[in-house]
Amino acid sequence: MVRGFVQSGPNETLLRFAEAERQRSTRPLALDIGCGAARNTTPLLRAGWRVVGTDNSRPMLEAAGDRVRTAGTRGALFIEAEMDGLPVLDATADLIVAHGIWNLATSDRQLRRSLREAARVSRGGTGLFLFTFSRNTLPADARPVPGERFVFTQFAGEPQCFLTREEIVEELGAAGYSPDPAVPLTELNRQSGLMSSGGPVIYQGAFRLVR
Repeated sequence: MVRGFVQSGPNETLLRFAEAERQRSTRPLALDIGCGAARNTTPLLRAGWRVVGTDNSRPMLEAAGDRVRTAGTRGALFIEAEMDGLPVLDATADLIVAHGIWNLATSDRQLRRSLREAARVSRGGTGLFLFTFSRNTLPADARPVPGERFVFTQFAGEPQCFLTREEIVEELGAAGYSPDPAVPLTELNRQSGLMSSGGPVIYQGAFRLVR
């Protein structure tokens, strides 16, 4: 799994959003939650960001460190941490990257705690880039884990979060974020779908802390 993440390229839509965000701060700090093997951290460093990358996998963090060193980039700090317990001070991040991480929440409670943590560490007006599983990955008759609203096991045999557009806007709104038209919330892979491609349908979009 680590080897696969090491080979993954960055999200170009994220990088374009980050470039616009960088102009808002003199010493911009990005928080890459669930940074994996630094697929997005490395180009953010090249673009002038300081980056704190968190992940709960030590092998991933070791691969991330190797990747940024090989690239000759500086300004990254990697920390082993859960998505809902970020070891970051309040109101310090100028950009939140939640790329393929919140879909790994194993309960509604963990998802909501994670959203609140992102808001806690964000400065006022901070942009957030979201990349997460869409409910449309699963058949319409799929049922969530008992007692949960967003958590299903049908995709990979283990609890993962799948959200509708309305649920994403509602839950992020409860944490203080509003949709940012710079990157409208859009489904990716919808036409191919789960049955033909084997991969999840993804929601991608940007939000901004407004509270």
